[in-house]
Amino acid sequence: MKTGDLIASAVQNTFRSKLRTTLTVIAIFIGAFTLTLTSAIGTGISGYITTQVAAIGSTDSLTVTKAQSVQASTGSGPQKYNPDSASSGQVGELARGGAAALTASDITTIKNVDGITSVTGNTGINPSWISYADKGKWVVTMNPVRNIKADLASGAQLENGSNQNQIVLPTTYLHNLGLGTAKDAVGKAVTIGIKDYLGSMHEVDATIVGIQNATLFTSGASVNDTLRGSLVTAQTTGKPAAVATTYGSATATIAKDATPRQIATIKTDLKNAGFTGQTVDDQLGSLLTVINGIVGVLDAFAVIALIAAGFGIVNTLLMSVQERTREIGLMKAMGMGNGRVFTLFSLEAVFIGFLGSAIGALAAIGLGTLISNRLSATLLSDLPGLHLLQFSVASVATIIIVVMAISFVAGTLPARRASRQDPIEALRYE
Repeated sequence: MKTGDLIASAVQNTFRSKLRTTLTVIAIFIGAFTLTLTSAIGTGISGYITTQVAAIGSTDSLTVTKAQSVQASTGSGPQKYNPDSASSGQVGELARGGAAALTASDITTIKNVDGITSVTGNTGINPSWISYADKGKWVVTMNPVRNIKADLASGAQLENGSNQNQIVLPTTYLHNLGLGTAKDAVGKAVTIGIKDYLGSMHEVDATIVGIQNATLFTSGASVNDTLRGSLVTAQTTGKPAAVATTYGSATATIAKDATPRQIATIKTDLKNAGFTGQTVDDQLGSLLTVINGIVGVLDAFAVIALIAAGFGIVNTLLMSVQERTREIGLMKAMGMGNGRVFTLFSLEAVFIGFLGSAIGALAAIGLGTLISNRLSATLLSDLPGLHLLQFSVASVATIIIVVMAISFVAGTLPARRASRQDPIEALRYE
């Protein structure tokens, strides 16, 4: 019997006992359906987070702050006051919890760490309002993070090398400022009001170069280095020379091709110097761990369902071997070898697995796409770009192949029993 004939025979034999096969296929369907959905949830959420990560900062940079003392971080009581340690508790700066501020000397120390190519201190910017034309003045907040690659609804990214004062506004600002649509807003000029050290109001003009979609991780307007410098200059006007400039944190740029080991070495060197350096992955590590954990638990339930379905395949094929004992004896008496008999029953197991997994995956894709689109238009409408379920061809194909492999393993015992049948004894079987 040729391979093609074996496959055709296996498919035909599968439907001899329709009820038993249907129940086994349903069990496989449930496992494949669940596994496809959980895989799509993981892909959708991970993909959205990856897109939004750019809104936190460049992936080739570290956010550096003064290292916290062990006593302050373990809850063992307040640490002793150090008058030489400035506080960065000003509103708008990156450091949290009143952490020690970075000085100009600290910036130089950080810059001298091997592997760091450049360092910029992050100064808190606290503008009072923003306005467009005669549409009134509105409260504005500034994203304190530099080197942002925004998820844009329209326009272009900020250019730090440009001499133009550039700003990227969230989509939530469009209506109140009277800017029209995201596309209409690009290129328009806005005015930012900011108070100086003595309380006098300064006005700084800027050009909108992009409109950013809503994001989970940041809020407010983002500006390029030129506009940031203009706002800092206005904010520090009237500041006494005796008052030292401090920074809530610093952004340290590293080589784009830096390896994980090199980044770890840089972090260690910063720690030895009294600083803490964190990448974007470090800042999102806990969130991603929780998401992966939830998806992992759901996957575990799906795998349990598939294992249960595997026992169903064993039962189905064992019953089939018993019912077809004389048929097996006849095939072997006519010259069909043990290997061919084994292959025939193994193909039946694999086909059952393929049938259940393919139907389950297709059902999951259809229902999942419908649910995802509905959620995107309703509950998740404030998070553009978030599709809760995203189906990857590679993931779906992998699930089907894995289920077929499980089915093959489950069918090994019945197939082996069939192949070892003695043709004479089998022909005598009643």
